[in-house]
Amino acid sequence: MTSPSHDQHAPQRFSARAAAYVASAVHASGADLDRMAEAASRAAPARLLDIGTGGGHVAYALAPHAGAVVAVDPAQGMLDAMAAEAGRRGLATITTVRAPAERLPFADAAFDAVASRFSAHHWGSLSRGLAEARRVCRTGALALFADIVAPPTALCDTHLQAVELLRDPSHVRDYSLAEWTAHLAHAGFAAAAIYPTRLRMDFPAWTARMDTPPDLQAAIRMLQHSAPAEVRDHFAIEADGSFTIDSMLIEARAI
Repeated sequence: MTSPSHDQHAPQRFSARAAAYVASAVHASGADLDRMAEAASRAAPARLLDIGTGGGHVAYALAPHAGAVVAVDPAQGMLDAMAAEAGRRGLATITTVRAPAERLPFADAAFDAVASRFSAHHWGSLSRGLAEARRVCRTGALALFADIVAPPTALCDTHLQAVELLRDPSHVRDYSLAEWTAHLAHAGFAAAAIYPTRLRMDFPAWTARMDTPPDLQAAIRMLQHSAPAEVRDHFAIEADGSFTIDSMLIEARAI
């Protein structure tokens, strides 16, 4: 049996679940999304790039503050679903391009701002994705990156990566804040502000969104039941399997 590559696997999984991500309440709102819109309103970029657009919620929120938004995703199904939703919302300045974060088909310095939210943990390489984001931005461009954050302790980090992978085999890694800041600096971004937050994941909705099979749901619940007190406390694991994770928004500039 031949397994698909990661570049094939992730788009296949997400194309089939595009409608769920367009409709996802977790992705459609949040203080981080509001802050991204505020930052975009201050910068007023002529061209903004949304990397890993998924259900399109960054593009929808930032489009009123940019001259044009280009939404990129490797999953054509995601792009089709979000383009249809953008049309329903009357957001005519949004266009879509199919591409992975690590290979953006744009010229150097083509954008005045770049944004990405809840996408980077699926990239095959965070360093290459950020390097590409920097390449296509002009110097001084606004850069907004939001994602799940791995805990600083190895014990909790391992638990998080395990349940993420059981839920979605296209998961690569939730990075720590230290990893994020190091990769951003190496790519040529200077962090101006970091906004941490906590995000509750409703277990039934979280697993339904990726159509996680019952046996893998049971494996996640087994890990939760057997987790030591430090893990249960950090993630505030609830009786039904719902839990709370760390996330962050980093506002940066291309230097």
